[in-house]
Amino acid sequence: MKAHTVSREAALATAKMLSEALPHLQRFSGAVVVVKFGGNAMGDDAAMAEFARDVVLMKQVGVNPVVVHGGGPMINEMLTKLGIKSEFVRGKRVTDKATVEVVEMILSGLVNKRIVQAINDQGGRAVGISGKDDDLMVCEADDPELGFVGRPVEMNVQVLRDLYAAGIIPVVAPVATGMADNETFNVNGDTAAGAIAGALKADRLLLLTDVPGVKNAAGEVLTQITPAEIRAMIADGTISGGMIPKVETALYALEQGVRAVTILDGRLPNAAILELFTDHGAGSQIRSTEPRVKPRVRR
Repeated sequence: MKAHTVSREAALATAKMLSEALPHLQRFSGAVVVVKFGGNAMGDDAAMAEFARDVVLMKQVGVNPVVVHGGGPMINEMLTKLGIKSEFVRGKRVTDKATVEVVEMILSGLVNKRIVQAINDQGGRAVGISGKDDDLMVCEADDPELGFVGRPVEMNVQVLRDLYAAGIIPVVAPVATGMADNETFNVNGDTAAGAIAGALKADRLLLLTDVPGVKNAAGEVLTQITPAEIRAMIADGTISGGMIPKVETALYALEQGVRAVTILDGRLPNAAILELFTDHGAGSQIRSTEPRVKPRVRR
């Protein structure tokens, strides 16, 4: 005989939450959601498993998630182990041929397959690829002084459509091919996620970070922001430092047809699920249009 270990009140609260999720589930049925996964959560087994479970849940309820990941700390660790010293120009790492080989090894190998395995362990079907596969992401040098740091100039996303149409969750490492033969580029994870989301005309781009979201001058996290407000906050210095490239990625994705971008704290438990399937949401959502009120219903 098994005794109840959850109170009736807690069970009813869970049932109520699931019931209230219905319009959100309807709204995102069939939608493409690109999720950039990075930060401290990547180095924590429990956080990785939780993220994987959230991604599998998305797929289970009809969403088509596409995961794009980073891996900076793992790259730094391996460069140190191999004794490869980094040079910096204007605070940015120069990615020479030796460095880009390590980048590809860590991102396309160690990090990518760890995420794939975590998703599969939670009952999903995941396949790991990089921007090189099927020429998904073709780049040119973003700044010649930085070496093999790429800026996407051509996107070929049919391979992603084929994968999620087959019930598979694509996991993409931000390593890309170049215009020349045997050319490899390291691409910033946020930049890669924005380019992929834009090319797919995704319904959502979720940028999981180590901060709660975009803050105003008073230090308060803003839940809804327009592109015009973002540009004004950059101009007056309210948005600065590492947040600038994230919001610039968001603006680019919106210009390419992504419906909305959310910058949210990946350290928050079930952050992506909270954002997509609850009224509460999470982080800062940037969008040009008003949120859709009625759920999308296929007839």
